[in-house]
Amino acid sequence: MARYFGTDGVRATINTGPMTAENIVRLALAAGRYFMSQQQGSARQRPLVVIGKDTRLSGYMVEAALQAGFASIGMDTRLLGPLPTPAVAHLTRTLRADLGVMISASHNPHHDNGIKLFGPDGYKLPDHVEDTIAGIMGEHIPLAAPQDLGRARRMLDGLGRYVEQVKTAIPRKLRLGGLKVVVDCANGAAYRAAPDVLFELGAEVIPMAVDPDGFNINQNCGAVHPMTMAEAVVAHQADVGLSLDGDADRLIMADEKGNLINGDQCLAVIANQMMTRGQLKGDQVIGTLMTNHGLGQYLAERKIGLMRTQVGDRYILDALRQQKCNLGGEPSGHILMTDFATSGDGLMTGLVMLSALVESEKKASESLQCFTETPQVLVNIKAEDQDQMTRAMADQTVTSAMAEAEAELGHDGRVVIRPSGTEPLLRIMVEAINDKTMQKWADTLKEVLEKALQA
Repeated sequence: MARYFGTDGVRATINTGPMTAENIVRLALAAGRYFMSQQQGSARQRPLVVIGKDTRLSGYMVEAALQAGFASIGMDTRLLGPLPTPAVAHLTRTLRADLGVMISASHNPHHDNGIKLFGPDGYKLPDHVEDTIAGIMGEHIPLAAPQDLGRARRMLDGLGRYVEQVKTAIPRKLRLGGLKVVVDCANGAAYRAAPDVLFELGAEVIPMAVDPDGFNINQNCGAVHPMTMAEAVVAHQADVGLSLDGDADRLIMADEKGNLINGDQCLAVIANQMMTRGQLKGDQVIGTLMTNHGLGQYLAERKIGLMRTQVGDRYILDALRQQKCNLGGEPSGHILMTDFATSGDGLMTGLVMLSALVESEKKASESLQCFTETPQVLVNIKAEDQDQMTRAMADQTVTSAMAEAEAELGHDGRVVIRPSGTEPLLRIMVEAINDKTMQKWADTLKEVLEKALQA
């Protein structure tokens, strides 16, 4: 049976599949039923759920459908309005809520939307819990008696609470005075929080994409289009640039020359900083299958281990908790620092990187670019659905080509083929020291996969 949830909650084009009002209400009923059954000895009369969202027009519809479902099963809701995903995770925990919900399709265009669920501890739900909730959706779900219906209230100070929490990740006395910082908020959830935090810490702030209209989220801006920010850094002669995605849980940066700084470079800087301070638990960093080989070499030289997981910040979080580590991340810019947050936080990562820049007393190009990346080529192939991608990956011509590529590349490269967890795409990554060899295998694998998809 295909999973209802992907690698980052439920996601689809609005008014299709799981993102219709009917299915959203059903999801709220099922999630509410599950978490109400988990309550043990709670003194609260009715269970509590907090709901945040990004700036998509469809967020109004999704929020209303969720609130209706939760109220009809007897759960109170606190409506947070537009806030970053990590803010929802934080407030779920600090408000002692039974469930947290973020309405966002992250880096996707405005016509998509999604729903991410957080448990009472502020962590994203494990696969088995999501599967249980999906199973409940197909069952009869008893509704609350009229006197037991849930109540809804707007929460007005969520932004301020989050801003103060984000600043706990850097030394209390640290200031950003003297830094000119471009910050691209993707017309998304951090359009108020990010400029406010940087201004409060003393930076000269050049804000970009801070005028959401419901349609322009991630549109030629944000972490999906970081060159917009990078060009602004050069044009304004800024010291550094930050680019967040639609729900602000990931970060891409640029140095003063406009060179991009991805999640792997951020991991290197933060790991080195934490190791120097004796704060890196387990002397290990958690990455993914997509983590660059150059980062692994850089960490090894500093006697820091690198463990790889499946792609997705939820899998990094699982490994961090199991390995008792406190730092992990992805090249896409999801950085997880579990001493301070239960989810990836682009703004928090940006502050930690800026603190490293200030402490280095060097330019960003000298202090935030730690290693030479092994060349990579990434190829995306459109598919119809998960079943089609699974069949194609198991095709004998594909597995044979993979084996041949891996044999030729040896220790000097890697090949990864995986289905996207958020879009109907097959993703190919080839990593190699030799550019010609790398491109040859990217082209070859693309060809055999396209044929396998059509078979």
